[in-house]
Amino acid sequence: MTLPIQKFFSLTFKDLKLTEPLLMALESIGYKNPTPIQEQAILPILDGRDIFGCAQTGTGKTGAFSLPLLQRLSNGPQSRDVKALILAPTRELALQISGNIHTYSKHLKLSHATIFGGVPQKNQEKVLRHGVDIVIATPGRLLDLLNQGILRLNKVEHFVLDEADRMLDMGFIHDIRKIISCLPEKRQTLFFSATATPEIIQLSSTLLKNPVRISVSPVSSATSLIEQSIYYVAKENKRSLLKHVLDTGNVEHALVFTRTKRGADRVAKELNKSGISSEAIHGNKSQVARERALRGFKNRKIRVLVATDIASRGIDVDKLSHVINYEIPEQAETYVHRIGRTGRAGSSGIALSFCAKDEQSYMKDISKLIKQKISIVSAHPYS
Repeated sequence: MTLPIQKFFSLTFKDLKLTEPLLMALESIGYKNPTPIQEQAILPILDGRDIFGCAQTGTGKTGAFSLPLLQRLSNGPQSRDVKALILAPTRELALQISGNIHTYSKHLKLSHATIFGGVPQKNQEKVLRHGVDIVIATPGRLLDLLNQGILRLNKVEHFVLDEADRMLDMGFIHDIRKIISCLPEKRQTLFFSATATPEIIQLSSTLLKNPVRISVSPVSSATSLIEQSIYYVAKENKRSLLKHVLDTGNVEHALVFTRTKRGADRVAKELNKSGISSEAIHGNKSQVARERALRGFKNRKIRVLVATDIASRGIDVDKLSHVINYEIPEQAETYVHRIGRTGRAGSSGIALSFCAKDEQSYMKDISKLIKQKISIVSAHPYS
């Protein structure tokens, strides 16, 4: 009996029927093989099917929907109308998607605009008035432009709702419904969420027609490529331990998590005092400050980015070597989301957790969820 060929060989992007301009763009950034979600999503999207995708960030989700969309748009008639709308919960995620689309479409004659709040809208208006094929937007600013008559969505053929669960958490459900009412009834809808709660299932059922259902990397198994360690330490010694690890642990580039905004500010301030370039990123920071910090971190001008969980969603940094849980999250699933910032797209990563006495029960829950024992580092000065 002959086994299917893919049992022995990985699929390539060419196997997924992507056109030469897209293959050239992927080759220029060293992408050869699709991730599991890309393997499952690209062909159905090219066929015009609706998609319900249950996938976390770091799985290659943006490529899964943007590559086939770019191909479909490049094969269609050219016009000044918006033909694809991608809705994201935060400015950071919208900019990340926009950056990917810019990279993938460099050999195509397609234009895109990124629309978000927190900045003057004049430049965004100017880009839209020239006509664009794709709009990547956050809900609030998009609604403002729709209400002012600056933007019309009546010619949209493809609608992507990304991180739908986070949209609901952030209270965007009414905005989403208003935006959907401006879209044509006949369209392709691609719906992505990291979780499939009853609310998400209900929302998806109102938007999708006979969708292809795709699920990859369940939260409990998303950690196999990441080397994980725990440091048991008294709460008052955590800052000293962090400096010690950064000085001696061969840590080039680290994302450090705290539970609170004030905690993030304090940790970043202490590190800077010690000569370790750091920035904090959280919900109280202005959009401009958050974007500046993120840009500095991606460019490696900033060695350590200290973040809260909400602010971290949408952070996508190539070859991030370390994630450090300065404080252990109360929810085990949050731990998996955090450490998933490293070990992305098939590469390995290191996750370190600083656990005080009152956080030990959280670590037990985490071990239970990920079904593996995390190694303990006992040889450190603050043990």
